[in-house]
Amino acid sequence: MDKILLDHGSGGKLSHLLTTEIILPFFDNTILAQLDDGAVFAIDGRRLAFSTDSYTVDPIFFPGGDIGDLAINGTVNDISMCGAVPLFLSAGLIIEEGFPMDDLKRILASMQAAAKAAGIQIVTGDTKVVPKGAVDKIFINTSGVGSLRPDIRVSSGMAHIGDRIIISGSIADHGVTILTRREGLTFDAPITSDTAPLNHMVRNMFEVSTDIHVLRDPTRGGLGTALNEIAMKSNAGIHIEEKRIPVKDAVAGLCELLGFDPLYLANEGKLIAFVPGEQSEAVLEAMKQEPFGEDACIIGEVVDEHPGKVVMTTPIGGKRIVDMLTGEQLPRIC
Repeated sequence: MDKILLDHGSGGKLSHLLTTEIILPFFDNTILAQLDDGAVFAIDGRRLAFSTDSYTVDPIFFPGGDIGDLAINGTVNDISMCGAVPLFLSAGLIIEEGFPMDDLKRILASMQAAAKAAGIQIVTGDTKVVPKGAVDKIFINTSGVGSLRPDIRVSSGMAHIGDRIIISGSIADHGVTILTRREGLTFDAPITSDTAPLNHMVRNMFEVSTDIHVLRDPTRGGLGTALNEIAMKSNAGIHIEEKRIPVKDAVAGLCELLGFDPLYLANEGKLIAFVPGEQSEAVLEAMKQEPFGEDACIIGEVVDEHPGKVVMTTPIGGKRIVDMLTGEQLPRIC
């Protein structure tokens, strides 16, 4: 393959190959090789987490949010998935010539509100304006740093046999919201994005247990792809039960109607946690105390069978291999 395809940005198999086989060899080092949601390193004995992400969602305004709060929440969550407390963010704007000033102000207000809700500050940034057609309306990059306690160590490669797998709420809300707005679909039941900051929930989780092994927010590629990446990096088998995975009725109905699998649709305000079995109920209860974790539940466990693979029990008792996302279900999702 000699050209970049939209599939390379899906968060699925081609994204994984692009990262590991094309990009990583140019910059390979022990920190980057972890390939977690952010980099963890120490400076003068203090552990820090650092993460960056770029946002190109289409449409830029959608039910439940917009590209502004999506960008802030996304980087806050990536730092939180390292087990760190987010502290400071940067914001870079690439704006198309002719972009409405009122829309820019609306986006900036959303970023301001999201930063306040997360309890962080935007302390530096950059703005570029490019000729009309060079970008689609507006792209945003956010980077952030956070502090990490010495007794907290989480990574996608640290899943242990016997860990329970907890998800903080219903899946595919963001992906279906973007799809319905993009296609002009309307339904009686409201469908909104789940974009939200998860750092307060993560703080509560670590207050009851510092032995959480894996944290991950299943964004591009969805829950199915995130679980596969964890299984491969940990060389562990993952078993989940389909009937335990929360999917809102309206979201499930739309996915069935249009042929989408909610396992592979994006989430922007959910996390999955791998927790030792004896501590899972305490962590689950801590998650439920937060507004964004009220529907948290245990969906599976780490097993010693089929290392590196994810297997799901269907509602009728059958077994299905859940593979990493192949192709691009929905481009420009975040």
